[in-house]
Amino acid sequence: MPVLISKKDYFNVIYKDGKGVKAHSVESLMSEHFSTVAPIYSQIRTIDLDPINYIAKKLASKSKIVAADIGCGDGRYSIKLIEKLGNRLSLTCVDNNHEMLRQISQVSHYFQNLQTKYAFAEKLPFDDNSLDCIFSFNAIHHFKINEFAKECSRVLKNNGLLFVYTRLKEQNESNIWCKFFPDFSKKENRLFDNHSLTECISNQTGLNLTSSEFFQHNRSSDIRTLVSKAEKKHYSTFSLYTVSELDKSIGKFKQNIYQNFSNPENIQWVDENIMSVFKKTVPVLSFLPSILTSVIK
Repeated sequence: MPVLISKKDYFNVIYKDGKGVKAHSVESLMSEHFSTVAPIYSQIRTIDLDPINYIAKKLASKSKIVAADIGCGDGRYSIKLIEKLGNRLSLTCVDNNHEMLRQISQVSHYFQNLQTKYAFAEKLPFDDNSLDCIFSFNAIHHFKINEFAKECSRVLKNNGLLFVYTRLKEQNESNIWCKFFPDFSKKENRLFDNHSLTECISNQTGLNLTSSEFFQHNRSSDIRTLVSKAEKKHYSTFSLYTVSELDKSIGKFKQNIYQNFSNPENIQWVDENIMSVFKKTVPVLSFLPSILTSVIK
């Protein structure tokens, strides 16, 4: 059994394998996880189109949008944004995993308005006040959120928008994995509740929450597909299990599904997510020094 050492931004998973004790930070586990699943990621994860449509409505009045998708992974949401917004959007896909970025490079040549950059969310590769929008899809729980928020505040233009699509801690508790997969809720301790998400992003930045939209997604699957996804670790949470833990938990998950669903070939449930939109607002007074300097000159 691993021992979990909880800290603010990470925890270590310590494996007692008879040969000593090995400590793995979440960062190293996630790096290995995403490098491994990158080639099949688009096959094992679901794309939700509702947040793409929501963003398109929010940006309907903008004729030109310079933006970045932070923690873009294999670019599945990036591509949907390009397809929806067309040539109005100039998008940079940012991730700190080379294998994920390699997946995007296989299709990026089809889009002149898309480029990739290797970088961390806490040190964005953009000039001050250079972006109209920043997007993040199901990734913010991987970031050091305070540092990420400060970087977003730095690189966004005045009135620029930050779109954060994620599942909240309480939303996670109600999904099929938390309900029926052993210890899933205990392992996944990186998610935010609504209040802490807003507070972490708005605290000590010029970013203020302007709107939140809750989404419900009706899902259906069969037990073979669900087990296959867990085995392939379609959620990074499964990488926080040891090999033996995961095997045992999958067995128990099967039992739970058979006990709680009358037809394991047609399993239905609802997933929930939230889209939070933050706007960068620079106080008028902050412009006075530069304006006065230009007048004096």
